[in-house]
Amino acid sequence: MSHPPDHGVSRRSFLKGSAVAGIASTGITAATKAAAGPPVPDSFGPGEHEISLLVNGAKKQVKVETRTTLLDALRDHMDLTGAKKICDRGACGGCTVLVDGEPSNSCLMLAMDAVGSEVRTVESLANGDDAHPLVKNFVKCDALQCGFCTPGMVMSSIACLEKRGKPTPDQMRQDLSGNLCRCGTYGRVMEAITKTANGENK
Repeated sequence: MSHPPDHGVSRRSFLKGSAVAGIASTGITAATKAAAGPPVPDSFGPGEHEISLLVNGAKKQVKVETRTTLLDALRDHMDLTGAKKICDRGACGGCTVLVDGEPSNSCLMLAMDAVGSEVRTVESLANGDDAHPLVKNFVKCDALQCGFCTPGMVMSSIACLEKRGKPTPDQMRQDLSGNLCRCGTYGRVMEAITKTANGENK
């Protein structure tokens, strides 16, 4: 008894075809990845990685682990200890710095994430014995007691002034809402901001 000719695709030929197609597509994908080049940065593995940060107008080369926060990089690698490590969870604002002009909790930001941005710390507000008018008004208005929260409070206040010019009390309260002062000097902080906005610098 003769069998009719099989004009369909056999299981064996289907598997062979699939294997060839898979090998070909793998080669194309590998070639595409090779042409694209390695990712940048090329590794996030263990150990230290050298990065460049723009801090207070100067480029700083530091070696940090991928888990290093911007706060720890500033304090431990650059000796910029103005930003305070208090709650270490972004709740108090004591570590506030400006990143591209915006107040940021440096304890919540990785140092690697600050690459390519401009970072300003409270140290940028003094040049020898000469200080920014806001700093002088903080002293004049007695806007600090223990002083531990003050650097972060000053940086948030600077951002408020630069953003709003002459902020209203409601705007000040909004912009300072992320900064806690256990000594309760909020009213005097707002007074210092107001004096600075009005050009009272002495």
